[in-house]
Order: sequence, then structure tokens, then C-alpha cells
Amino acid sequence: MIQNEDLQDEIGNNHIATSAQTPLREDAFDLSDDQKIELIKKDVENILHTLGMDLTDDSLKGTPNRVAKMFVREIFSGLNPNKKPSSSTFENKYKYGEMLVEKNIVVYSTCEHHLLPIVGRAHVAYISNGTVVGLSKMNRIVDYFAKRPQVQERLTIQIVQELQKVLNTEDVACVIDAKHLCVNSRGIRDIESSTVTAEFGGQFKDKNVRKEFLDYIKLETKFH
Repeated sequence: MIQNEDLQDEIGNNHIATSAQTPLREDAFDLSDDQKIELIKKDVENILHTLGMDLTDDSLKGTPNRVAKMFVREIFSGLNPNKKPSSSTFENKYKYGEMLVEKNIVVYSTCEHHLLPIVGRAHVAYISNGTVVGLSKMNRIVDYFAKRPQVQERLTIQIVQELQKVLNTEDVACVIDAKHLCVNSRGIRDIESSTVTAEFGGQFKDKNVRKEFLDYIKLETKFH
């Protein structure tokens, strides 16, 4: 019988997502950002102290505070729903009815299993049913969901679900191609491999529409 800790390690080492939603407690936002920073600062101090680092050294004394601010205000800021980008839509007055593709959106995220970076590119597409969204908003949606402890499969799904809601259409697709430093710098230490995930909604489930999208982003051979 697999012990609980062994099961947790198996899930984490195999980068398995257990939910399409980011797992958050109900009290996740009871503390202010400043309160969280103070608490995380003490935790980082404890980690570095336990590792044997001299926190009186000029190079290290500010590290706990820098890390705490980085966690709350930067790399995990997408956990806060108040940071969610507004996504105004506009009437598709010019009646553009073909696929719109925003490719090579930079992805900087953090693996929730080892808290190491995920770095890559997202390619997002939709077919308008009467409304359109500003191009920069697609980048901002990707960035918002990336700035949290993540699993790449979940990130891909969340981007598609958000755009489906914003555009009021199922016809949304997303492909992400990213490197995971928890694979590249530890464990198997394979610096060449990357992970590709995809989510296809509505018309993109049709193989011809999907192929058109993949042709645009030059990844068609991975999804035949």
C-alpha cells in the first residue's frame, strides 16, 4: 500500500494535476499582501537558516524580504482575483469571421510541485460569434493565469475557459509549449525536452479547423 507521502511524491514527480481549478482555501485572501509578505519573509529566513546560510552577510540579509515580495507581488500575483485583467469586448462590426490567432505569447509560470520556473510560449485562437477582444487582453489573460503555482495542463484549460466566458463562444483553442526547470535542472536533468499541451473547444474539435490553427503556429505534426 502506497503511503500518503509516497503518493504525494508520485503525483508531484510525475507533474499530475488533480483539478482544473487552482486549489485555494476559502481564507486565501483574509490577509493583506503586506501581512503575507511579513509571514513569508520569516519562513524564508528559517529555510535559509536551516540550510546553514549566514543571514548577516550583506549579500543575503535582504533575500528573505526580496523573495517574499516577489512571491506576493510578482510571480504569484495571479492568485489574487483583484489582479484579474478586465476583458472588454467589442462588436465585430467589420464582420471578420475567420480564425484569429495570437501566437508566441511568452509564458512565465511556476511549477506547483517543486516551485521551479515554467518558461515557454502560448498560442491562442478564437473564432468570433459577434464579439472580439483586444489583442493585448489575450496576452494579459495568459499572464494572469500563469502567475500562480501551476500545472501546464491546468493553465491551458484555464486560458481557454476564461476566453470562452469573455467572448461567449466555445470556439477557443490554446497550445502551450514550455520547458519545466523541475525536469531540466533536477531529476532527469533533461535540458532539451519541452512539454506541449493543448485544449480545443467548439469548432476547434473539428480536425480541419484544428489543422488550420496548428498550421498557423507550425505545430501540426504533434497533433495528427
